[in-house]
Amino acid sequence: MTTQPIRNKQQVRELAAYYLKRGDIRNHVLIVLGVHTALRISDLLALRWDDVYDFERNHVRSSIDLVEKKTRKAKTIALNKAAVAALALFAASAAIPGRFLIENQRTKKAISRIQAYRIIRAAAEALGFQQKAGCHVLRKTFGYHAWKSGVSPVVITEIFNHSSLAVTRRYLGVTQDDKNAVYLGLEFAG
Repeated sequence: MTTQPIRNKQQVRELAAYYLKRGDIRNHVLIVLGVHTALRISDLLALRWDDVYDFERNHVRSSIDLVEKKTRKAKTIALNKAAVAALALFAASAAIPGRFLIENQRTKKAISRIQAYRIIRAAAEALGFQQKAGCHVLRKTFGYHAWKSGVSPVVITEIFNHSSLAVTRRYLGVTQDDKNAVYLGLEFAG
């Protein structure tokens, strides 16, 4: 079974708040940025503080500029209020120029993909989510909620840097309930 997006907005909020409530701001930032930037986990883990924080002006940047590892395409990602707030909270105790954003405190390197997976899975399991949750659930959740809020799948394809709309369609996890809502919501004649 492939990873599906988290369709319930309340569950997304609970997942984002899980580590914040436990005082683990790093893991909170991992989840918040994953859900709000649609970055692949490899790109998210490669971020350094300099990518998200302006040390001269002492504030969180309004966007992230990077080159995606998989596609080698340049990308600018605007940071919304939730992402900026999470980063500002984290910066107060952890911002150090040149260091990885999501860092292993012992090694001072970025955490591994496996560790990121464990962090996300542990929160989902603790919250009682029935679905499979891993690194890709964050990216897929972004796409699903963007689509449900009315963003064109063509734009989502561009954001994801997918090669085709067909790939994005699989990410969106369209269900029969989504299709039924369209059938039941449109009335042209009668």
